[in-house]
This record gives sequence, structure tokens and C-alpha cells, in this order.
Amino acid sequence: MKALNQLFWSSRPVSWVNTAFPFGATYLFITHSLDLTFLIGTLFFLIPYNLLMYGINDVFDYESDLRNPRKGGIEGALLDKKYHRLTIWSSILLCLPFLAYLYTVSDLTSGLWLTLFVFTVIAYSAPVLRFKERAFLDSLTSASHFVGPMIYALSLTKVDLGSRETLSAILAFTLWGIASHAFGAVQDVTADREANISSIATVIGAKATVRFAFACYLFAGVLVLNTQFPGQLAAIAAIPYLFILSPFLNITDEECEKANAGWRKFIWLNFFAGFVVTMILIWASF
Repeated sequence: MKALNQLFWSSRPVSWVNTAFPFGATYLFITHSLDLTFLIGTLFFLIPYNLLMYGINDVFDYESDLRNPRKGGIEGALLDKKYHRLTIWSSILLCLPFLAYLYTVSDLTSGLWLTLFVFTVIAYSAPVLRFKERAFLDSLTSASHFVGPMIYALSLTKVDLGSRETLSAILAFTLWGIASHAFGAVQDVTADREANISSIATVIGAKATVRFAFACYLFAGVLVLNTQFPGQLAAIAAIPYLFILSPFLNITDEECEKANAGWRKFIWLNFFAGFVVTMILIWASF
């Protein structure tokens, strides 16, 4: 039971919806079908995908997590070292049956998208690759973890990814993910530097990173305006993020941990954003 408890918290249950919703909502909106692919795909992006993403991160970031006061709660598990091997094997084996089915129902293009996003989940934290330690690539890779399920659902249902509206939605969601990761990295500047971990925030500094995140949220809201009504209303969801970032636009590296106050609001603000998008999807379905 203790091992299961460790695996549960390592998968970041508070964030499950952030990856399952983009796939499930997109697939359902396009197909209007609660079929087996919807069920298996949504379940995959709900739990196995998150355990793979965060479990690998908790194992290979263990030493730095020990120095980080945020770890040990909903913002990140502090995974007991004796469960590291179990976590790696569990995260891989749990994914296999889901991936076997999804590859079966995918064509070449959607299968390649799925492969890309599973790869970025692993590459973000795995040794040697460690995309999380490559400035700007870290934020882009993190964004792919959340926009990836949506892109896969679009490809799986044969939607043209190059159309103006679809591409605008994808880019807006990507910018949202980039901004969220970048701002999240600000609070860890000191801890990451002490652990010799590079990130967008350690490279360009706390103040520049917050301003970069602010610009990304702003442009994400503008891009949504390229979609068809009522999709344009999703731009409303960007406004609270801008308000939360505003007090930290001049933050210094030395006071980086103050950004945690804003970041903790983000965790719950994501649910508000998801609610707004859900209401718009329901409206657009009629």
C-alpha cells in the first residue's frame, strides 16, 4: 500500500485533468462518440501518461528535489529512493497496453504524433537527453506534454492541422504551456542553481522569465481570436493569468521564491480555464 501511495502521488493527481481533458474533449467534440478509443485514450492521458512523465522526473530529479522546499506535496512528490526502480518499471509497463491499442487505431501520421509526444515526456527528465536543462527547449517540451494529447486527438480524427483556426488553437495552447512552465521555473531559480540544473529561468533570470511568460499568455489570448465564435471567447481565460503575473514582473533572482504565491494560484486557475473551454465546447456543439 505504501508503494501504491508513492506511485499515486508521483503521478501528480491534481494535474491528471490537464492532459486527459485536451484529448478527451477534442475527440468527443469532433466525433460526438463515447467509443472505446475515447475511453482508452482518455484513460491513457489521465494516469499512465502522467505517471510516465512525473515518475521519471521524480526519480532523476531526486537529489535536487531534496533541496527544494516545495517538494513533498501537490506541487511535486519527494519519491522515496527505494521506490525508484518500481516507479520506472511501473510507469513503462502501465503505458504499454494503452499504447498497443492506440497504435492499432492510429494511421501513420497520428502514430508518429503519439510517438513524438511520448518521447518528449521521457526526454524531458531522462539522463543524457534532459530537455528540462536546455533553456527554452525546456518550456517548449513541457508545453508539448499538454498540447500533445490535443494534437494527437486532432490527427486521429483526421482534422486538418494546417487550417487557420486549428493552427491558431494549437499555437495558443502551446504558448499557454510555455508560459506556465516558464513562470513555474522562476520559483526554483535558487534551488536549481544550487543543484547545477539549468532552466529558462536560471539562464535569463527571474525577471526576464516572468516577462517572457506574460508575453506568451498575452499572445495566446490574441491567437484564440483567430478561431470561429464562440471559440474566440476562450481569450477570456488568459486574463486571470496576466493579473497573477503582474505583481512579479520586476522580481529579482534573490526573491524568486516569492513567485510560488502566484504559482499556487495557477494550479487552481487551470481548472477555471478548463471550465471556460468546456462551456465553449458545449455551446459550439449545438
